Amino acid sequence: MKTLYVRIIVMTMVIMVCSSIIAFIVSNVYYHYYLKTENDQKMTNIARNIVDVYEENDDRNIQQYLNSMTDLGYQFYLVNEAGEGKMYGDSFRETYISEDVIQMVIDGHIYHGIAEYPWKLFVTGFFSNELKNTVGTPLTIQGETYALFARQSTSQQFGEMRIFLVLLLVLLLLFSFLMVLISTRFIVKPIQRLTEATKKIAAGNYHIKLKNNRHDEIGRLADHFSMMSDSLGKTEEKRQTFVSNVSHEIQSPLTSIQGFSQALREEELSEGDRSYYLSIIEKESRRLSLLSKQLLTLSFLDGHAEQVDQLAYQVRDQLKEVIATTKWSWREKDIAIELNVSPDLEITGDPKLLHQVWLNLMTNAIRYNKEGGSIVIEAVDHDKHIDIHFTDEGIGMDEAELTNIFDRFYIVDKARTRTKTSTGLGLAITKKIIELHKGTIMVESKRDQGSTFVVSLPKHA
Repeated sequence: MKTLYVRIIVMTMVIMVCSSIIAFIVSNVYYHYYLKTENDQKMTNIARNIVDVYEENDDRNIQQYLNSMTDLGYQFYLVNEAGEGKMYGDSFRETYISEDVIQMVIDGHIYHGIAEYPWKLFVTGFFSNELKNTVGTPLTIQGETYALFARQSTSQQFGEMRIFLVLLLVLLLLFSFLMVLISTRFIVKPIQRLTEATKKIAAGNYHIKLKNNRHDEIGRLADHFSMMSDSLGKTEEKRQTFVSNVSHEIQSPLTSIQGFSQALREEELSEGDRSYYLSIIEKESRRLSLLSKQLLTLSFLDGHAEQVDQLAYQVRDQLKEVIATTKWSWREKDIAIELNVSPDLEITGDPKLLHQVWLNLMTNAIRYNKEGGSIVIEAVDHDKHIDIHFTDEGIGMDEAELTNIFDRFYIVDKARTRTKTSTGLGLAITKKIIELHKGTIMVESKRDQGSTFVVSLPKHA
């Protein structure tokens, strides 16, 4: 049973067979414990009526009388005091009955053979055609007492019905097995398609569309599989783009360093050119160092989410530290800084990681701001979360750029930022850190009208 198809068929057939056996056993137990006594009482009343009718008209022939009763679906065994007996109707399969029982009936007692029939597991007593499984009553024929044993004739009363039931059972099992074969194929087929699709994904083909018209568990599994396939495809595209961008970002400064290093070997190079070339090499080296540091940060954040500390601290002090750290940059562009954060406002999180968030947002606000512009940092305390706003008066962004700014290596104004050592990883790192704190970051911006970044962090007890 290596395939699910075979397993379902075998298990269903085993269940059907076991259910039939259990049902037969239960019905047999029900007969022996509940119906057997009732059947014995009914047969006793019938036997008494047969005897009473005959004794009221004892002039009729007993053989003709009992033969006429057999047409009604009964079988009899008539025995005298000498032990001589004769059967009427269908023959009993087992004709043994003890002499003590015969004598007891002749003495005037009733023999309850149906009620006293021994319990058997796989043979329902009602259908056991044995002389012991009868009701015995005394019968007086021309002054002589006989023992009359009677029971219903199963062959007459259930002959045609028995054939019908057997045929019904055989057809039921046959069609059940046939329907199991068909329905199991219907159930297993989409799973087989999922298996083939899984092999394709394992081979690197993520562009798989499964046709699905089902709404059950297998249909939902197919839908989720398609969603997973799309997600893996997008992840693979991002991975390839990421590798390409990293290679490009590393190759560009390395090419500059290599070119200007060769230029420095020229003997006729002036001191001014030499200093200029060295400054470019230094700047590109710093950009490489920054890129390496940010890639390591992203790698750490992707793999060490459980190591994020949760400490309560005053966010105003940290924001003031970030403003002081970037003082030279915003003073160089004559930017006005406004800080509207309550000294008593506390947030809970990893101070080192959140410091990186504020520093990245502040650096971007300075980089993309206009000369003589302003930066406003304010906090809004809500019931369940705290919002930190960073608003600048810079170049802004259009809607197409807003959808990509948190992608890795995405740079809004490449022409302006390439000379300012931008790697396009700052906002990706920022978003990742905020997500690790169960928070969100949103941005509102219009071209040439500035931008507002809103960091929302949940309050912790």
